Amino acid sequence: MAFWFLLLLGSLTYLMMQQSVARATRTPVWLLWLVLMTPAFVLTGWTLIYGPKQAPPSALILWVSGGCLLLYWVLFNRGRQLPVNPENQSPENLSPSNNTPPVETAPVRPIDLAEESRLRNCFPWSVYYVQNIEYRPQAVICRGQLRTMASAAYEQIKTNIEGQFGDRFLVIFQEGMNDKPFFVLVPNPQAVKPNNQQDAEKISEPVLALLLLVATLFSTTFIGLKIAGFNITQLESDFTLFFQGLPYALGLITILGTHELGHYLTAKFYKIRTTLPYFIPIPFFLGTFGAFIKIQSPIPHRKALFDVSIAGPLAGFIMTIPLLIWGLAHSEIVALPEKTGLLNPNALNPKYSILLALLSKLALGSELTAKSAIDLHPVAVAGFLGLIVTALNLMPVGQLDGGHIVHAMFGQRTAVIIGQVARLLLLMLSFIREEFLFWAIILLFVPLVDEPALNDVTELDNKRDFMGLISMALLLLIVLPLPKVLANLLHI
Repeated sequence: MAFWFLLLLGSLTYLMMQQSVARATRTPVWLLWLVLMTPAFVLTGWTLIYGPKQAPPSALILWVSGGCLLLYWVLFNRGRQLPVNPENQSPENLSPSNNTPPVETAPVRPIDLAEESRLRNCFPWSVYYVQNIEYRPQAVICRGQLRTMASAAYEQIKTNIEGQFGDRFLVIFQEGMNDKPFFVLVPNPQAVKPNNQQDAEKISEPVLALLLLVATLFSTTFIGLKIAGFNITQLESDFTLFFQGLPYALGLITILGTHELGHYLTAKFYKIRTTLPYFIPIPFFLGTFGAFIKIQSPIPHRKALFDVSIAGPLAGFIMTIPLLIWGLAHSEIVALPEKTGLLNPNALNPKYSILLALLSKLALGSELTAKSAIDLHPVAVAGFLGLIVTALNLMPVGQLDGGHIVHAMFGQRTAVIIGQVARLLLLMLSFIREEFLFWAIILLFVPLVDEPALNDVTELDNKRDFMGLISMALLLLIVLPLPKVLANLLHI
């Protein structure tokens, strides 16, 4: 059974990567697939050698999984086709989206001399006075003076360029090194994409998403069976025990799915092309590496970037809270062991997190004392993992949701600084709480620079700025341990 599950998992993983990763990096797909599947191979080998009754050490699973994820990030980003800022990057690397295949460097500039006057006429002097036009193999950079509101300038000039050149170019508005915004015109990959290729993708996408969802349901149910205190070998005599793993599986899939649906529906609201949510099944550890969607078209402006980014963590968090409270209410109080771990569901110290402690006290009341730990119900395990997923995604670093949020709030350059500071702070925190060392290592491999929006100059409104600050406060409530003063007030 393990062999057939591994075969199914490997096939689905390769198909998923072929659809989503092949166009975003030069690194061979087979190599990335091999790295991603290594933990499954290790677990299968362990089972063949020692049998299903002897579980592999948790440290082995954690470090092999973490090491492979980090290696995957390194290999993926070494060959990645990133859109770059013309201010500080090589022009040969300029590309409008990391969702498109590498474009061969053209020996001539994107527009000819006869079209230059048409391009200049797209920039009214009262809106944006063009002072210099630079030509790159795959871009035209227009620098000048902004003379009106950034949002109005972008919309008018974008309309003018589309009137002259149709959908031939993507129009990008970026912050400059000297605080002078500039326009960049890059070839629009969607303008030349064959219709039959788009139709084929529309057909295969729901099938792939459904297969991955079903595979993840099975993998998380098997893990949920172990969390519920049963052994997989017991299924041979009573297969109905399989359903004992469903509470954990359904809880975790609901939280992860709601998170990704938040991204997906918000992207659809802004007419941004995106895939359906893809789940990543694994037959060990948590039963899944999570879920993701792939943005397939540029994000129009920083408001859309903010809304799409924050929608996922907030939606997932809203779904997590009732599941976690219900799961905690059905959990058991146990004695606090001398040494507890953050990922020990059999004796979890709720004081590891301010928010977890508050919710535990709300659900368990006076039963929870300073010498108590919690033996988590499977649904509570799923809810606790939902908190961890929310916190990890809200980290204000690069391509994580939190990185996009601070980018939308403060601009890309400031977001890079904030991301680097967040890395260092988490690394310092890991010296106090060793559980965060793994997170700190992961963040070191997350690129600090994310993709800019087409209009990456217009700032957010006060409402969105406030929501961004709330999301950062939520991150702190999840990550920071319960202070002693608050613990004494709660009697825990």
